[in-house]
Amino acid sequence: MRGIAILLLSGAVSLPSAPLAARDVVEASVAQRVAVTVYRDPNRGEGDPMQTQFPQGFAMISETREVQLPPGESTIRFTGVAEGMVAVTAIVTGLPGGTIEKNRNADLLSPAALVDGTLGNRVKITRLNPGSGEAKTEEAVVRTRADGGLVLQTSGGFEAVRCSGLPEKLTFSSIPGGLSAQPVFSLDTNSPQGGTYTVTLTYLASGFDWQAHYVGTFLEEQARGKVKFGLLSWLTLLNDNGQSFADAELMAVAGRLSVVSDFDAMSEPPQGKPLRLACFPFGSTAAGSPVPYYPPTELYGYDIEMMKAMEDGAIVVTGSRVAALAPAPPPPPPAVMEAREEQLGDLKLYRVPAPVTVNAKGLKQVAFLNKDSVEGTLLYAAYCLAEHSDMLSLAQPDWLLSPTGMILETKNDEKHGLGVALPTGGISVFEPSARGDLLLAEDWLRDYAKGQDVEIDLGKSELVRAACGREISGSAAKPGVWRTLGARLANARSNPVMVRVYLGAEATEQIRGTRSVPKVKDGSYYIDVEVLPGSTQEIRWQRRARG
Repeated sequence: MRGIAILLLSGAVSLPSAPLAARDVVEASVAQRVAVTVYRDPNRGEGDPMQTQFPQGFAMISETREVQLPPGESTIRFTGVAEGMVAVTAIVTGLPGGTIEKNRNADLLSPAALVDGTLGNRVKITRLNPGSGEAKTEEAVVRTRADGGLVLQTSGGFEAVRCSGLPEKLTFSSIPGGLSAQPVFSLDTNSPQGGTYTVTLTYLASGFDWQAHYVGTFLEEQARGKVKFGLLSWLTLLNDNGQSFADAELMAVAGRLSVVSDFDAMSEPPQGKPLRLACFPFGSTAAGSPVPYYPPTELYGYDIEMMKAMEDGAIVVTGSRVAALAPAPPPPPPAVMEAREEQLGDLKLYRVPAPVTVNAKGLKQVAFLNKDSVEGTLLYAAYCLAEHSDMLSLAQPDWLLSPTGMILETKNDEKHGLGVALPTGGISVFEPSARGDLLLAEDWLRDYAKGQDVEIDLGKSELVRAACGREISGSAAKPGVWRTLGARLANARSNPVMVRVYLGAEATEQIRGTRSVPKVKDGSYYIDVEVLPGSTQEIRWQRRARG
């Protein structure tokens, strides 16, 4: 055992004692080009609104920057990345030596981080005498971290900030290294030659989402329920991060992705820790609050706002004071831009044709659809299904007619004026009047692909009514037995209407005896009946249950 110990000792002595050289720190330039591709919340169901407070969607952000690398190993800092950055997804291309290590800086510039980074260094403390208005400044050394109390060493000894009973403020001559007002992503690289390189940083970030909203306006009503309407749609994009992306190439992806990762939990945004200072109260509870009150006027010629800030234990960094500027005139209204649809596998991508700024903590609306003449049919729906227990007797002379449902139907193709993918979103339908366009109905559209039938629910109609009836005797559900059913349709409008009468399910029933051959839609038989203005019509048919 002794021989082994001697060999190990001699090996330890022969190791080099010089420490490894520290890597040079290089700041990447601000982003010269930015692309932001926003994906919807994959768990948001059809009809669920976008969460503006805690969005669960995400975005892929690509930033092009320049770096000047020294020969050898160095650390590159990318300042201003999204606070919701998922660091494990970050990829940097364009580096000559690749990536050695990636890091996500966890501390932002904040009062607590400023104090912690100045531990053992000198600051200036200024106290104000509220009686005379005199401010006294002296140097001090920070002796504790900002985790419950702040102790300074001054010429008079050790003192706790905000425990002297006087308004105080601290002034720091510089910002400690490693702190930034914006989130930072850094990586280590090795460049044998050094030089200036253009690199691209691409990563996923949480805190984004988007949704569509449509505005339909009736333009013209023709015979047999045919109508023309305009359809305008907006993409509303949400950025809940504290960073803006100026002049970005903006895209939105429609469709449902299979996402198994929790990007929100993986992002872990850096936090700006506050400075909370607590002391024992002065005086007694009978004397009231120990915090002095200053009236909102100048006191002994001293700046009241500055005095209040000092009273609150304000911490400032030395800098020049900028005079307030007059408010700028409002900008002119932006030109209408329409996003272009592109194919992305089985998904749809909408690309905004011009650079736009994705503001921090803000919404951005971009038009992606503007069709000024879409052809459709306005239908009034009556559901006469044999299993309904509230059907009237066909022999009953007086029927209580109920409002019918209104449906605006069209086909998503070029022939009808559309022919583009329609991502899910809300829709508001307006009808012209003498006092302008008035809201007629609101609904929610699911995702519609090109070529599909589109239906928009417009609510109930009090002017077009219907009632359904059946025979009372016998069992309507007995297989092989035909039973007679009927409907009464009334139109109080001044123009003809088309009523769609649903007759039953194709899978369980057979239908005969209708005035026209029944059609099948979504598994249900139906016929369309034109009802003239101010008239009432009755129709009959027979049904039987399949064996």
